[in-house]
Amino acid sequence: MNKKLALWSITVGLGGLLFGLDVAVISGAEQAIQTLWNLSDWMHGTAIAMALYGTVFGAALGNIPANRIGRKKTLFWIGIVFLITSIGAALAQDVYSFMAFRFLSGLSIGASSVVAPVYISEIAPPKYRGRMVISFQLNVVAGIMLAYFSNYLLQGLGGEQDWRWMLGVVAVPSLLFSVLMLFTPETPRWLVLYKKDTAAAKKVLALTGDATDEMISAIQQSVSATKEKLFSKKFYWPLLLAFLIAFFNQMSGINAIIYFAPKVFEMAGIERSGALLSTVGIGAVNLLFTITGWYLIDRFGRKALMYLGSIGYIVSLSLIAFSFNSADKSMIVYYVFLFIAAHAVGQGAVIWVFLSELFPNSVRASGTSFGCLTHWVFAALVAQVFPFFAANVPGTYIFGFFAIMMVLQLLYVWKMMPETKGVALEDMEKSIVLH
Repeated sequence: MNKKLALWSITVGLGGLLFGLDVAVISGAEQAIQTLWNLSDWMHGTAIAMALYGTVFGAALGNIPANRIGRKKTLFWIGIVFLITSIGAALAQDVYSFMAFRFLSGLSIGASSVVAPVYISEIAPPKYRGRMVISFQLNVVAGIMLAYFSNYLLQGLGGEQDWRWMLGVVAVPSLLFSVLMLFTPETPRWLVLYKKDTAAAKKVLALTGDATDEMISAIQQSVSATKEKLFSKKFYWPLLLAFLIAFFNQMSGINAIIYFAPKVFEMAGIERSGALLSTVGIGAVNLLFTITGWYLIDRFGRKALMYLGSIGYIVSLSLIAFSFNSADKSMIVYYVFLFIAAHAVGQGAVIWVFLSELFPNSVRASGTSFGCLTHWVFAALVAQVFPFFAANVPGTYIFGFFAIMMVLQLLYVWKMMPETKGVALEDMEKSIVLH
């Protein structure tokens, strides 16, 4: 792979590191926040879900600046917002200002989940596109592991205010990300389609090693002369595919585990310090199997990984559900690790790649935005209601529900999901229609 391509995808993928840090760092702070401000289960869920409500708007609106000012500039400003909001949330003196900063940080999470995969998919050759887009997911996972590890190290620092340090650490990589974005180019597809600057696009394509004239022509011809609307009969099938993969991603219960891992482990009878240490294991397993997905996705394809992950989900979630109904819950930690492995090699590896590939050039940013919006709406709902259900419903029923939903995901992969491995973005629409 071209070294410049690899460097650019890694740099943009660092947006995923911020994403993962911000998503997971709250797991070490959520119980302290509930105690500090004496929050009810519902208000507790609202405070934690506030970032996810922000991601809904960020995902819905992220395509607007990505199309107007470019993928590069949008990612730069995402890093700046991460910097400001991480400091603001760490210094919050009441639950309402805390929720306001978390909501704003969520805007950046949602926008980055749209723009970063789009950037990488638009700059990557088909042969390496899966692995390059997964660099975003790999960084998300690295961010989650880093968040869990820093939470474990920071517990007790500042007494009961250690959660402020946990949230504040996100500021450092946020600044680094924005600085590095200054040294990355704009994508050639945005330069051609939105800025009409073919000369600049050719310079970028020359650096990637693509056949510039042929590629410029293909990009120009891939877009209709009339402006196309995403929500039209023409795009019904990719919209349905995007909605369902995003819906099933959250119906696995992944964010219930990522956001509330210590609570899940305490439900299984593990004390807080041990629960925080166990979350580091989640981060390590997540990273290891995401790397496995990175290695496999362009070799075996998206569907093969989704089959593997779906079966792993069903087995692990069923084991968790049965364990909550038994006297001995000691194995739940290991079943959660199995669940995380299934997610990392399946949905976790595939979703951002698949969403960034699924739509044609004319509506790629807005189509990816729709898929991400669906993902974050259901992520917010899960985070909102999980504390209530965890306090009032046996774990057997909660994780049994997730297992049933993953049976439905397996049917989706079998009957509906197309294979996008190795297909040029300009040929994707035809490939999906033929499927």
